[in-house]
This record gives sequence, structure tokens and C-alpha cells, in this order.
Amino acid sequence: MKAAVIRELGATPAYDDFDEPVAGDGEVIAEVRAASLKNLDRALAAGTHYGSSQVPLPSVAGVDGVAVLPDGRRVFTGGASAPFGMMAERVAVNPARVMDVPEDIDDVVAAALPNPGASAWFSLEYAGQIQPGQSVLVLGGTGVTGSMAVQLAKAQFGAGRVVVAGRNTDRLERLAAWGADATIDLAGDVRAQVEQQHREHPFDLVLDYLWGGPAEQTLLALGNDDLGGDYHRTRYVQIGEMAGSRVSLPGGVLRSVGLELVGQGGGSIPKEALVRVGSEILPRLFALLAEGSLHVDVRQRALAEVATVWDEPEPSGTRTVLLP
Repeated sequence: MKAAVIRELGATPAYDDFDEPVAGDGEVIAEVRAASLKNLDRALAAGTHYGSSQVPLPSVAGVDGVAVLPDGRRVFTGGASAPFGMMAERVAVNPARVMDVPEDIDDVVAAALPNPGASAWFSLEYAGQIQPGQSVLVLGGTGVTGSMAVQLAKAQFGAGRVVVAGRNTDRLERLAAWGADATIDLAGDVRAQVEQQHREHPFDLVLDYLWGGPAEQTLLALGNDDLGGDYHRTRYVQIGEMAGSRVSLPGGVLRSVGLELVGQGGGSIPKEALVRVGSEILPRLFALLAEGSLHVDVRQRALAEVATVWDEPEPSGTRTVLLP
């Protein structure tokens, strides 16, 4: 069969022949309909993700997607057995570890939504401990997962105010139309803009998809230069590092305010959250999508183009989905 084949870490996967999957215990062979291309897929193949050491060589790229089981069920699955990833014509999956896709949602959207939607959900509910009515800043919210977080903060968790920070002004305007109360242009003075928003409506929660320079300026803005300043608890969730892997932070910032710094990633999601994905979280995401309270922008390309689109810049906030 044809697949996006990883033959060495650090190299772009190639559209090539690969062994047919063999069903293991409790598994069946499913026909793949669509597989999304995510930063996680790129990082695993590049050897830069902490899970890259578990990638067998050769193997097929793609951690999740939509497939059709032998009984005709159209499902979303993230449980392909290595070395058979989802960017292929066929894959071995366990029918007990899949979720049926609603009839009114097409393959492309069904492949694109779950990963960023569940990630944003975990960041808000588990790492962020969000409460109804709270004020939220999404730093780097013009990306796919950040956009999900902006929308879910209000649509699912009842945030009182959501501010989104990004560089793409068109995308910022789009998110404002989808419910963001204010925007911050990262091309401008980040610290001054965050300080103003925080002064007017103190942030209870910050979701950071950028780290690096924007995080430094945001953390400084949350700090307090007044020894008699009022206490305010702000939970800061570090999720991504699109702007850099390190920050330089004066210790006084942490001592001057009620700042709680935590991280959100694959190793920090509790087991009780993971078991809710198929039974509760994904059905709710699909329901919000169907009722128009959640939006995801997608572009579809043929799997045969994988080598071309792998490192190709994507429109801001848009998920690429590959079709076999």
C-alpha cells in the first residue's frame, strides 16, 4: 500500500510503498479516509519531540485520523498500532478504541477537529482549572489549537472575557467574530498591551502557545511593581514554544504576584481525562461544531503530496488534512 513513510528521523516523510498492516489481537483492518497533519506529527518525524525515541524505523507518519471499519462504521481513531500510522491507505485499529463520526460531519473536518479540540479542552479544564466568568488570555491564539481554546473558553466553559494575542490581523478579526472580546497584536508593544488589558480586567488564566519573547513580555506585564499592590491569582499554562524554547524571567516577577506557572503536554494529562476523550469530550466537540459554536478551518491535499506539504507554510489557524 501507499503511505507517508518515515525512514530516518529528521527527513521529510516520502510517499512510498509500505507493508500492508496485519491485524493484531482484537484489531481489524480499516480503510483510511483522512489524516490531519499536525505539529506533533512533524516533531515526531523530525526527532525533536520527547516521544521521538519511540518511533520505529521505518514507520508510517500520522497519529490520528478518520477511517472506515469492515462493518461500515466511519470512525475517528488515534490508536493505530506502530509502525502503521494514519497517513496510509489502510491501518490496523482496535474497534473498542475508536469513536463514531456523526453523519453530518465530513471526513476532512472530522480528522481536523479532535486533536486541537481535545488539547485545548485539557489546557482549559485540567491545567487551567478554568471557572465560569473568569478572564482568559490566549497567547498565540491565532493557530489551530489556540483558536479552539479561544472558542471553547466561552462556548464550553463560560469564560467571562477572552483576549487573544497573535500576529495575523485577519485571523485576529476572525476570532473576534467568533467571540473574542479583545485582541493583542504581537507585532506591537506586547508588554504594554497586556498590562492595559490586565489592569482593566485582571487575567485569571493565561494559555501560552508561544513561550520565548512573547512569554517574557507577558510575564513581566503580569508582575507587580507596587509592594502594596492587590493580590490576584493568575494561572499561567505553558503549552507550546513556537516563539522559542526558553525564557529569561526575573525571580521578582513570581514573588510580586499570585502567579502559578504550570505546563500542559502529553505527559501531564491525567488518566481520568484521557478516558473521557471518546465518551464525552469528542462528542461534545462535534456537537458544538454542528450547532455553530465551534469552527475549524481546513485545507485538504492528496496524501501523494505529503513531501510537498510537510514543511509548506499553512494559512494561519488552518489544519491540513491528507486524503489517500
